[in-house]
Amino acid sequence: MIKEARNKLNNVFGYEDFRPLQEDVISQVLNNEDALVIMPTGGGKSLCYQIPALLFDGLTIVVSPLISLMKDQVEQLRQYDIPAIYLNSSLTPDEYEENVAKLKRGEVKMLYLAPETLLMDSTRELLSNQQVDLFTIDEAHCISEWGHDFRPDYRQLTEVRKDFPGATCLALTATATPRVRQDIKEILKLGDSETFLASFDRDNLFLKVADKEDPVEQTLDFLYTRKKQSGIIYCFSRKQVEELYVELKKEGHSVKPYHAGLSKKLRARNQELFIRDDISIIVATIAFGMGIDKPNVRFVMHYDMPKNIESYYQQIGRAGRDGLRSDCLMLYSRSDKQKIQYFINQKEGKEKEVAEKHLKDLMNFLEHDECRRVPLMNYFGETYERDECGMCDNCLSLDAEVEDLTVHAQKFLSCIARTDQAHDAYYIADILRGSSKDKIVEKGHDELSTYNIGNEWAKEQWILLGRMLVKQGYLTQQENHGVLHLTEQAKAVLNGKENVFGALDRSDTVVGDEAIERTSSDVEQNFDKDLFEQLQDKRKELADQQAVPPHAIFPDTTLMEMAYYFPQSKDNLMPIYGVGSVKKKKYGLDFLKLIRQYCKEHDLEEQEKSLHNKKKKYTGETFEQVGQAFNDGQSIDHLAEEHGVKQVTIIKHLKTYLKEGNKLRPEGIAAASDLSMRKQDEVLEVMDDVGAHMLRIVYNKLDKAVGYSELRVMQLYYMAQK
Repeated sequence: MIKEARNKLNNVFGYEDFRPLQEDVISQVLNNEDALVIMPTGGGKSLCYQIPALLFDGLTIVVSPLISLMKDQVEQLRQYDIPAIYLNSSLTPDEYEENVAKLKRGEVKMLYLAPETLLMDSTRELLSNQQVDLFTIDEAHCISEWGHDFRPDYRQLTEVRKDFPGATCLALTATATPRVRQDIKEILKLGDSETFLASFDRDNLFLKVADKEDPVEQTLDFLYTRKKQSGIIYCFSRKQVEELYVELKKEGHSVKPYHAGLSKKLRARNQELFIRDDISIIVATIAFGMGIDKPNVRFVMHYDMPKNIESYYQQIGRAGRDGLRSDCLMLYSRSDKQKIQYFINQKEGKEKEVAEKHLKDLMNFLEHDECRRVPLMNYFGETYERDECGMCDNCLSLDAEVEDLTVHAQKFLSCIARTDQAHDAYYIADILRGSSKDKIVEKGHDELSTYNIGNEWAKEQWILLGRMLVKQGYLTQQENHGVLHLTEQAKAVLNGKENVFGALDRSDTVVGDEAIERTSSDVEQNFDKDLFEQLQDKRKELADQQAVPPHAIFPDTTLMEMAYYFPQSKDNLMPIYGVGSVKKKKYGLDFLKLIRQYCKEHDLEEQEKSLHNKKKKYTGETFEQVGQAFNDGQSIDHLAEEHGVKQVTIIKHLKTYLKEGNKLRPEGIAAASDLSMRKQDEVLEVMDDVGAHMLRIVYNKLDKAVGYSELRVMQLYYMAQK
């Protein structure tokens, strides 16, 4: 039957291949064997029961905790001409009766229900006359008291399951620790049935934690480079949501609020506007988002700390479900931790014990100074195998160039001293840049010798320097107001007795080309943006006509491929990601007309895409080519210029080439270093002593005197000689 499943995958859903574990899970279900599936958000859980539902003769029941999720999934399934319905409180009495009638007539393949609806006597009686082949429990972590969204109604599902003795039981969740997984299996009586555990790593998400200093300004800075992008901003309280919403609206952002204080009707309206791309940004409490299947969310920002890692992981999981690169930023302050601690202190017994552990694990993630994926994966019982992910702030700060920042540090520290150590980094930066703000003039700080001596740097650079000086111990910072105070170490810098070395955190601004390369396919980097926008407009027009979300027509990934391959016939449209036979028939002509016209106007030719041509990451395609060219005599600098990338990218390709069991010519690597022979030997001796594995250890051992760009060259040289 797996051959038939693959046929449905290709022809109905328009996907070339199964994602990791999907085929294994579907095979298990089609063999009528129960299973527990833990698969990250965006990993493709839905297909694990949707494809079997198309192949089974009887009904598939899907238990879901949220009305929005049911509505979204049913709308998408109907776009594929799959007969699906839901029964919940959002339906009018007439709509409810109509869906019940469809069920009785045998016209339904998939039925979505909330646990509360399923537990009703009338629903159980209705289903007693149905042949139920698959009983699916989505968001299964809700069954466990150790889960972050425990719902007592989920506990009773084990009783309802007895109503369908011949049905296969499939439990799915995106967030479950080993303890929660065990709980789910025991409560649902899954016994020794198979557990399918996918990696928790969402490698297209860029993870960043920033000190919360001036959160409104930080948010506006973050959004400045993400114009027209779809995103969610999470706040701790309703009051905070409203205040931030007002500020963003004032700045011209397309935004709506969402929290429990709004009427049910207004919440539903704002959510619908967001899902349908009528607004770009939702500012929300944690009440928003569970079950929202919007694939093109490009960023998730936490204005305040979430209460635990599972909430954080689930919330960032709403970004980048289409597999494209997306940003996750959390603003963090100790006062946010104190708020959470206050609420924990109101709890008692086991509930308090669970909350305390959750907070401890979250703090471990926030204060971790190496790759953020290590503690995040570890929380879910997974070991992250790589040294660097290249997609978090800590890993990128390792890549930044280390500079002598003594002169700038002296300016910054001197300005703090001359303003009586009574202000934050933003105020100090304004003085250094010669701002004429009322507050500065009123205090007479425009008369200081440090006034306007730092306009060679942007304000953001001074802020980053201040942050770095706090991290390196030259300054201390008050938690609530961000006021900076000099330490004894700072006085040594001001007296010229100590130099300051460091790297300004590049990840605080727009992430560079290198990070984008790591997660971008050739399609993602080189699609025609003008055509893409026209395709988006056409998609929105068709979606509005049918009153469905745009992504129900096609996701962004499909439009990107259209704007890269320029298909101009129905045959060449079929291999495009996410098209499939049903949607080709429904929408093919609308999009083909637009593409043909665009190609005619711009003299473009279509590029054929085979059904079996998989998209490959840039790095995966080229490391062999780079390695061979290097061994044939080309220099690292020449290769960087030829490929249009930075030296660090070529070095990473060469490292991959080496790890795949190939050899590299060491003399060519050494030629890329600007260090003297003496300094090179010194670095190699340190690597012999502490290992070349973690560059941060080598960097510290060398008293921060050799920058990371040189250390990466020497690391490769060291590895090539082994």
